[in-house]
Amino acid sequence: MPNNRHVRRAHTLFDRADVHALFDRAEAAFGSPPHIVVSCAGLLNPKYPALADTTVEDFDAMFRVNVRGTFLVCREAANRVPANSGGRIVTFSSSIMGTLLHGYAAYTATNGAVEAMTRILAKEVAAKGITANVVAPGPVSTELFFAGKDEAFLKTVEGRSMGRIAETTDVASVVTFLVSDAAAWVNGQVIRVNGGFA
Repeated sequence: MPNNRHVRRAHTLFDRADVHALFDRAEAAFGSPPHIVVSCAGLLNPKYPALADTTVEDFDAMFRVNVRGTFLVCREAANRVPANSGGRIVTFSSSIMGTLLHGYAAYTATNGAVEAMTRILAKEVAAKGITANVVAPGPVSTELFFAGKDEAFLKTVEGRSMGRIAETTDVASVVTFLVSDAAAWVNGQVIRVNGGFA
């Protein structure tokens, strides 16, 4: 997120009551419990500080959105998606887990937590016929990705990922597959959608 307004808002996004109410509204709108839940929210410090220079406030903000937010959504989903409904839960991590770039220590740690949590959730809900998987995009053309980056860095990234930065549609098609009947036997996986970025 590129500015303090977004950071302040992120602190209020993921309270238990808010997530519970979100699911209530979805059930009311669709007239049924959820069968597909996709949790995709992220916060990144656009200054890319070294770990030694990362403030506790920025660390806590990233964990609050990226980890606590995902946890609350997944917990609600695990309790609300009906058994034997072909239910699907998809969370988001990042291919930064494989590159371990300077300046991304706290952000990368949040993604590690999401991946571990989702893979355990997959085992816990499997007996109910529900799958849980992680989509871990590489560089994608979003506000989150572009914040704080210069042209030289972007060119380097393009050279490391099939000559371009991904569009959101490149990622959405993978999510579409994971929530489809065709992915019924895909569970507890981390899918790195990154054009080979490494």
